[in-house]
Amino acid sequence: MATTSSETTLTITAKGQITLRRDLLQHLGVRSGAKVVLHKLPNGRVELEAAHPGGDIEAAFGLLRREDQRALSVDEMNELIATRWASER
Repeated sequence: MATTSSETTLTITAKGQITLRRDLLQHLGVRSGAKVVLHKLPNGRVELEAAHPGGDIEAAFGLLRREDQRALSVDEMNELIATRWASER
């Protein structure tokens, strides 16, 4: 079967695992450590989608942080806000 731009062939490892390539992760809007949901469909088909966090505010922390950044402490955030506010006066 020929692949199209919407198809991707993945290899199953000896441990029964697959690795999603970067373009698939980007398409799903997820990155390393994120959760996905797999739906079993009839006829041996599956559907994969990004897991959406529930109403828990803790799930939203870090969503905008880039992978190469560490989280700021509250004191660091307050210092940045104060510095920015003072520079605009």
